[in-house]
Amino acid sequence: MIKVSETAKKKVVELMTEDGYNATTDFVRVGVKSGGCSGLSYDLKFDKEHQAEDKVFEDNGVKIIVDKKSFLYLIGTTLEYSGGLNGTGFVFNNPNANRTCGCGESFSL
Repeated sequence: MIKVSETAKKKVVELMTEDGYNATTDFVRVGVKSGGCSGLSYDLKFDKEHQAEDKVFEDNGVKIIVDKKSFLYLIGTTLEYSGGLNGTGFVFNNPNANRTCGCGESFSL
């Protein structure tokens, strides 16, 4: 399961609304792809539909879909949002990552 912090929820709802998505019926698609300075990087986008093999979760009022392959890398992850002095954006707090890069957008196992 993937958890969503309160600050991430507020930002997701705000961005989904701005992009023409409905936060109560549409999804946040979270995935992992090859690349980044640590080997794997996170992918986050909005989606109106889920595929048959997607894992579907809901936490803190946010509907999340994850493809089957990415799910193994993301079990137990919390999606957070940082608006501090070091930059703003979504942050993945992933307990499975052995190493992360300085920007926090890539990781390795």
